[in-house]
Amino acid sequence: MEELDPTDLTILRILQEDSKKTAKEIANILNLTTSPVYERIRRLEKHGFIKKYVAILDKKLIDRSMTTICQVSMRYHNEAFIEKFEEQIQNLQEVQECYHMAGQVDFILKIHTKSLEEYHDFVKTKLSKIENIGVLNSTFVLKEIKHTSEFYI
Repeated sequence: MEELDPTDLTILRILQEDSKKTAKEIANILNLTTSPVYERIRRLEKHGFIKKYVAILDKKLIDRSMTTICQVSMRYHNEAFIEKFEEQIQNLQEVQECYHMAGQVDFILKIHTKSLEEYHDFVKTKLSKIENIGVLNSTFVLKEIKHTSEFYI
């Protein structure tokens, strides 16, 4: 694995905060010339440190303000059932995040919908159709205290 020097880390911090910053703007912040900063960014992309650039949307403005954390326990735990669940969950647009867990539950899903009614409909018409789900336990977010996509580096 490639070592990151302090300049690489600073570039990553800047891009995490605002991925629209240009190499020129970053170079100005770092008191460097544009070309080496541009090359560093390309190298960070090539080596997978930067996976992609995204716009983070305001969930209230796009009418997806209902956040639900859904714990899923499977009936059977063989490889085929787990792989099939992982495949099927990829096709559910309402699911923003899915984690395979060790512990009391098998998967944790983060789901965004417009309303409780829409979430109910999602469970009834989509999630419950996935084979081998034993127990679903849904909890609803009352208030978001902290939400970030930035890693501490």
